[in-house]
Amino acid sequence: MTTELSPIVSEFATAEEAQAYEAWKRAKIEKSMADTRPGTPHDQVMARAQAIIDAKQKKHAESSLVNPS
Repeated sequence: MTTELSPIVSEFATAEEAQAYEAWKRAKIEKSMADTRPGTPHDQVMARAQAIIDAKQKKHAESSLVNPS
């Protein structure tokens, strides 16, 4: 039997969905905590993210020039 949850109280429709998500999340966290690889510096992550954003903006601007709407 599934227990329905109020959308005001939970983002999940049932208690079973909430429990399954919690188990998945805990497993991901435990795996991450056990990872012995060195972390990536914040500045490097932000530079990569900015490069992706810049490339998308450039592509969008170029496509707008070719196909003005």
